[in-house]
Amino acid sequence: MKDKRQKHNCPSCKKETTWDGNPFRPFCSERCRLMDLGKWASEEYRISGEKQDMPDKDIEEKKHTEE
Repeated sequence: MKDKRQKHNCPSCKKETTWDGNPFRPFCSERCRLMDLGKWASEEYRISGEKQDMPDKDIEEKKHTEE
């Protein structure tokens, strides 16, 4: 099991931070956490693979659950 007091680098700014007692983990701060979220929202990050259309039956099921 990984020691929670172990230090690691923030995925955004690379600053050394700890896991234990850090409410923004794995980031060092709320700023880094929000910057990462913004990159996902603006599609700077992407998961590789081919884009696929949703089957018609799934679209209909989604419409009924949203109403």
